Amino acid sequence: MKNILRIFALLFILSNNSCKAQQMVQNTNDAYKLKINEQQFINKPLKDLLKELKPVIKAAYAINDNPFFFSFRFRSPEQQKKNEGSWEDRVSLYVYVKDPIDWQYEKRPIGKEMAWTKEDAEKYGNLIVIRIKVISPPRD
Repeated sequence: MKNILRIFALLFILSNNSCKAQQMVQNTNDAYKLKINEQQFINKPLKDLLKELKPVIKAAYAINDNPFFFSFRFRSPEQQKKNEGSWEDRVSLYVYVKDPIDWQYEKRPIGKEMAWTKEDAEKYGNLIVIRIKVISPPRD
């Protein structure tokens, strides 16, 4: 009887640990999965898409002309200027949203105008996604 209880306890623990959802994009090589699964994010808040990214967004900027979109980068502006980082990290993620983006460079911290922060994720997280593009740089 003790063995049966131990087995059930072990199965319960294993089932709870394995039920955690894995993020869709584990590394920058997986960014294309966002485009493949684009319909999962269309007409949903940006925060839903951001939850699926494990790689850290190091730089971002927004375009306020119509169409409205964010360009997310996985290399910092310093890495981009020095052409540093792996080829895979050079991918760009463009996320088009339904409404204008209140992104004003002059109101962002000097030297960190393109830094993506947790505050940005909260501020823009409710914008509705209408399109996703993933651009990989050409191989040399």
